[in-house]
Amino acid sequence: MLTIRPIPAFSDNYIWILTDSDAPRGARAQSSSLAVVVDPGDAEPVIAHLQAESRTLGAILITHHHGDHIGGVAELRAAFPAAQVFGPVDPRIRGITHPVRDGERFRPHGIGMAMRVMAVPGHTSTHIAYLGDGVLFCGDTLFAGGCGRVFDGTFEQLSDSLDRIAALPADTLIYCAHEYTLANLGFARWVEPQHEPLRARLEADGARDDAGEPTVPSRLELERATNPFLRTRVPAVIAAAEQFAERPLTTPREVFKALRQWKDTLYD
Repeated sequence: MLTIRPIPAFSDNYIWILTDSDAPRGARAQSSSLAVVVDPGDAEPVIAHLQAESRTLGAILITHHHGDHIGGVAELRAAFPAAQVFGPVDPRIRGITHPVRDGERFRPHGIGMAMRVMAVPGHTSTHIAYLGDGVLFCGDTLFAGGCGRVFDGTFEQLSDSLDRIAALPADTLIYCAHEYTLANLGFARWVEPQHEPLRARLEADGARDDAGEPTVPSRLELERATNPFLRTRVPAVIAAAEQFAERPLTTPREVFKALRQWKDTLYD
């Protein structure tokens, strides 16, 4: 059975750790004594977690080049030199042993789940996500209730990438890399202040946060219902974006860009 847990890092990052627990601990096969981590911006908490569970690192999955996602890779490779490192083709990321591209499939060392690579540029120009068995590790492309800023990608790329994610099955679990949910939902209320599913989500996620629990992963179905960046074809969202932009917006890409600029300039 695959287990996915967060390792908190910095002030609001999640490094996801994947372990396979099919075999009993005392008789665990070699592959199930391993672990896979996603976007290890800091090596220290990963190493501490692995040592506490007597595990070895089998593979690292990288979504993009930002330091809070790759800062721990060199130290982890030094500690676990046999670990595979998967990531996008990007000279800004050092230490990748297995560069991957859109559509490629692979099985990282240490878990039984196969992964498919999805190109999701926009936050950065080479951003990728990893999809497997109903779970998506999407880095900073889609957040619970929001999406990433545009850095060296484009608004159009990010809009298209979010559309691509939105087309996945509704029960897909979204494992993003930051605990930004309540702040994101605050902006979503600016966009759709009377939207009842959003009010209910704020209450539920607020209760989780108050209890010290992660608000992620979220289900894609919930994101479609409450995340304004996935709702660029909804009349109320279009109207709110047009009010900010002070002009008609005729395509989902234009609506997305107005929403993202609105959040960048007046909310964040």
